[in-house]
Amino acid sequence: MYIGVDLGTSAVKLLAMSSEGEILKTVSVEYPISFPQSGWSEQNPEDWYKGTLEGIGKLLDGLKDKVVDGIGVGGQMHGLVILDEKDEVIRPAILWNDGRTTKETDYLNNVIGQDKLSEYTGNIAFAGFTAPKVLWVKDNEPENFAKIKKLMLPKDYIVYKLTGSYVSDYSDASGMLLMDVKNKCWSKEMLEICGISHVEMPELHESFDVVGTVKPEISQQLGIEGALKVVAGAGDNAAAAIGTGTVGAGRCNLSLGTSGTIFISNDKFSVDDKNSLHSFAHADGGFHLMGCMLSAASCNKWWMDEILRDKDYAGNQEGITKLGENNVFFLPYLMGERSPHNDPLVRAGFLGMSMDTTREDMVQAVLEGVSFGLRDSLEVARDLGVDIQISNICGGGAKSPLWRKIIANIMNIKLEIQANDEGPALGGAILAAVGCGKYKDVKEAAEQLVKVVEVVEPDPELVAKYEEKYQVFKKLYPTVKGLYS
Repeated sequence: MYIGVDLGTSAVKLLAMSSEGEILKTVSVEYPISFPQSGWSEQNPEDWYKGTLEGIGKLLDGLKDKVVDGIGVGGQMHGLVILDEKDEVIRPAILWNDGRTTKETDYLNNVIGQDKLSEYTGNIAFAGFTAPKVLWVKDNEPENFAKIKKLMLPKDYIVYKLTGSYVSDYSDASGMLLMDVKNKCWSKEMLEICGISHVEMPELHESFDVVGTVKPEISQQLGIEGALKVVAGAGDNAAAAIGTGTVGAGRCNLSLGTSGTIFISNDKFSVDDKNSLHSFAHADGGFHLMGCMLSAASCNKWWMDEILRDKDYAGNQEGITKLGENNVFFLPYLMGERSPHNDPLVRAGFLGMSMDTTREDMVQAVLEGVSFGLRDSLEVARDLGVDIQISNICGGGAKSPLWRKIIANIMNIKLEIQANDEGPALGGAILAAVGCGKYKDVKEAAEQLVKVVEVVEPDPELVAKYEEKYQVFKKLYPTVKGLYS
């Protein structure tokens, strides 16, 4: 069997998959997240590692008769993990949704210049990317910057602790703004701009490459016999795309997790004129375009948990019946926004409320606001000539039939629902199976292991109603963005 790991923001999720694609067991281990200041977001990498070991132990409990061949890790992207000469973590990891780097992002985009950044990396600077975080440490914590001997991403820290191999994969490294994505190598220019060297950077690999084996003492601790192979793994969105079969040219995946993404796979590297979408390498060996919202299912979680203080998510959606007719709009910018606006300062808000606005209207507005935000990125891809008629969908938010229906009609695309919605963890397990030689490539593995069990079709009448609402939504961000500058 193969183990897939999803190193998330709130928990690490693990699964055991048989060579035929059967999910044998899943476990989850939570860990804390810290918000030291408004807009900051940090975690202790050691918590990730401890959670991963605990999760593997729980996963194997009861499966001792199964032979584990390999492990693949998918993980939260962009986080900055820095180690000193003793291989000790220098400071807490600065996460993907941390917004402290406005100054550094502006410097990269406006002083170095977006044209240069796009030439060097295929992308422009976003506050969540790793390079601005490196500059922030350099400017604000020079004593920590001087100690850096290794610089890595969250899931690479897990691979390093398990194997001792200092590596990263192309898909995850694409989001650092330190890699020349088109040519799949570190950008000499970007490393110089950030004041770091090749020596401090991990070796780059395809996601399915075997990069080492679990250290004997760890295998013994976990009760694993024999050499357990570890593949390079992938960024969480690329891993989730593998887990939904989004492999090869012209495939699309929507992810409704803490963040929200639209992921469009391609065989060739491409960039939109304004760099509104990310141009990254894919875990299948190709490339992809990706639009990323910083707050997606987390918007609904915030609304339900913090405002309504009601855990009955499904119950609060039962009374929503008038789709396409809601006059309340929600701007889903709780943590600022990335694609396509690249604005870390903008914030969320409701508009259009009146004396007859109901609880159901507000819940519906949150679901619709996230869906409209995802469509913003889809429109950029459509402007590039990308014709998306059907998409996979995954993530916690995708478990809601109502939300799936709203998205299908707002975007006017069919949505495919897979038998196993395990996202990055399933993708990690599939990559491990490919690395261990069970399948000749990722495409063959995805075709054999990913099964569609339901298709959500858009309704022409609802599509027309939502088209009118989207034209209103498009005007809201330009109207409010100046309030937060």
